[in-house]
This record gives sequence, C-alpha cells and structure tokens, in this order.
Amino acid sequence: MSVAASTPASEIAPTLKLLTCNLQVGIHTSAYHHYLTRSWQHLLPHPKRSSRLDIVASALSAYDIVGLQEADGGSFRSNHVNQVEYLANRSAFDFHFQQLNRNLGHVAQHSNGLLSRLTPNRVDEHRLPGMRGRGAIHARYGEGPDALHVFVAHLALSQRGRLRQLDYLGEIIQPLHHVVVMGDLNCTPDQLLAHPRFCRALDLNPLKPQLSYPAWQPRRALDHILLSSSLRAEKPRVLEAMFSDHLPVAVDIHLPAACRRSIGMAHSRSADS
Repeated sequence: MSVAASTPASEIAPTLKLLTCNLQVGIHTSAYHHYLTRSWQHLLPHPKRSSRLDIVASALSAYDIVGLQEADGGSFRSNHVNQVEYLANRSAFDFHFQQLNRNLGHVAQHSNGLLSRLTPNRVDEHRLPGMRGRGAIHARYGEGPDALHVFVAHLALSQRGRLRQLDYLGEIIQPLHHVVVMGDLNCTPDQLLAHPRFCRALDLNPLKPQLSYPAWQPRRALDHILLSSSLRAEKPRVLEAMFSDHLPVAVDIHLPAACRRSIGMAHSRSADS
C-alpha cells in the first residue's frame, strides 16, 4: 500500500525516539491468575478500557515512532473503538496505520499498529507464514538506498513458526541498509541469535536484553527494538508502565547524515561531521 509523500520534518531533531508496546487490547494484567480471572475481557468490553487507553496515549506522546501489537481494530470488546486510531489522535501523531491480522468480525479485530510523527513514503503489509493471525508492517521513510525502513512485527509463540517468520523477514531485510525491527517477537535474544539467516540480514547491533515480560515481575526479554549496524542508539530502556502483560521498550536512535537527508530531517553541520 502506498501513501502520500513524506511530510516536512524540518523541526524534528536528528534523533528519533522509538517505542514498541504490546497492548493486550487494553487489559491490565498484574498477576498470572489474571489470565484466568480477566480472560473475559478478550471478548467483552470493560468500562475502564477507555481511561486505560488515555494513560497509554499520555506515555506514547513522548515518542516519534511507535509500534503496537495486540491492538483491537474496533470490535465489541473494545466498545467499537479502533485502538490504533484512538491512540494516534490522543497522542497527536500525524500518521497512523492499522494492520488487521485476525478478523473475528464484531467479536475481535486483532491488529498491529504504527504511529508516526513522520509520514512514510510507503507502507506495506506482510502476512507472516504459519498459522493465521501474525503479520508485520513495513514503513519506508525516504527514497533510495539511504531510506529508513521500520518493521513492526508480532511473531508466533511456537519456535517452528518463529523460524519461518524470521526467515521470511530476513529475505525482505537482506537488501536494505538502514533497518529497525520492533515488536513482540516472542523470543529471547539467545533465541534470536539462533536464526543465522535473520541475523545476517539485519547485521544486528549488539543486543542489550530488556526484561519486559511478565510486566509485574519481568524475567524474559521478549519485546525488542533491533537495529542494523548503520544506526547508532542510546541505551534501550523499559518503561515502568503496566499497560498490559508486557512492558513497553524504548530507544533513541541517531541516523546517519545520508539517511536524514533522504527522510528530510533537519541536521546540523556538526552532526554530519
């Protein structure tokens, strides 16, 4: 899917603030037993879901590009609220994109989402191999070899499924230069490194695991913002905000001068040196 040309970004600093967040449809989970006692919220609306989304929107407003997983596209369980669109409007993002991965009609609209203060030159959707319901968003900012490519993905729970999905993403990423892959990848850094085709394609920066799951007592690094070696990053961090059963992960990245020019971002002479 193609979208309008990139909007002017002359007021944006050369650093981009990125965040990935698994929403779990706005269900507040703070203990393992909530998977049972609050499971009804995956099918039925909750009166506090709107106020929870407002809290999420307040946190997202500090970032330039946000990847969302387990958002609802506007069904009965979310009070017919498209959560991607709602968060974009409440956080004043100029651009948003919803990818519907599993359409259960009026019951549920399982979706990924992209919120961005820059308008991508192009956005493509990918249906990932394996069982239905897993997808990736590919947003391209700028043109030519120095464009920035941002992928938002939600991978399978099974190791076999993830292997196929990482191989699939690796084939797309292989010819690209400046790449970000973020989302709930459902695997630890060690498991990621066990997929050589994907790691070769992305040419990963050294992974710095951020424990993000479960939100109330993080023990596993399942949510990631992965960068190609051409992108320099500050230390990644986890937000201490329990929006769902995952904690959001954030990182600030510095783009090479050629990439900034491709996107149209302002840059200083000292930044190019």
